[in-house]
Amino acid sequence: MIVTWQHGSTNPENTNNFLTISQWWANLNGKEITWRQRLIPPSGNVTQLDWEAQRFDEIFLVSNPQVRGITLYWHKPDVAQERSTTPHKIELDTLKQHIYIYPHSQKEVVIRVGLPEIIYQTLDLKNPQFQLSSVGENRILILRDTQHQVEVKVTLTLEEINQLKTQL
Repeated sequence: MIVTWQHGSTNPENTNNFLTISQWWANLNGKEITWRQRLIPPSGNVTQLDWEAQRFDEIFLVSNPQVRGITLYWHKPDVAQERSTTPHKIELDTLKQHIYIYPHSQKEVVIRVGLPEIIYQTLDLKNPQFQLSSVGENRILILRDTQHQVEVKVTLTLEEINQLKTQL
């Protein structure tokens, strides 16, 4: 899910989104983060950007991240000076745990800050057998690949099943 805040937006969720983003930012305290800055492509579509590690990207332990007004503040290790950026737009990807900062002073730049990426093991099940059962309020979906002798058991709430249905 993407949570978006934009300066001057009339979206009724704008204030709540900013609070969510501010809490996420503050919760980075003491954590190792990746800091990647890219030029926005002419199309404006940042999903086209290559976010693989590049020469000037940084990984560091962030300390004292906070929001004052609409400005994001933080400290880097071994640097006494507080750093800051004032965005005109922020997007929080709650699934990937990345925040996309669009600085007010550099409209052609986007900064992606996040926790180091987790590399998931992918299971590729082709034509799996499936079984659905109920346990209380939850549903259990079992996917079996007899060729690879793999079974995946997924417990889903009714709300998660409804989300899955809308995505299908």
